[in-house]
Amino acid sequence: MKIKAIINFHYYDETQARVAFKSLHPDNLGFLESYQDHDSLICKLEGESLKTILSTVDDLIFSEMLVEKVLEL
Repeated sequence: MKIKAIINFHYYDETQARVAFKSLHPDNLGFLESYQDHDSLICKLEGESLKTILSTVDDLIFSEMLVEKVLEL
């Protein structure tokens, strides 16, 4: 069974979304598809098991939280 998920992160402006995309992109290669759309970062995940998807989502959200802290500086 294929499990699919889409996570959409919204930022204040396109610059912050670009920083988030570029910061997270190396970690996401091979695990999910991501792209910037104006002030948003969209991440599409697909996997065979819920456990794998949840683990990837957990890692993605943790990494994105670090990006937010850097953007506050």
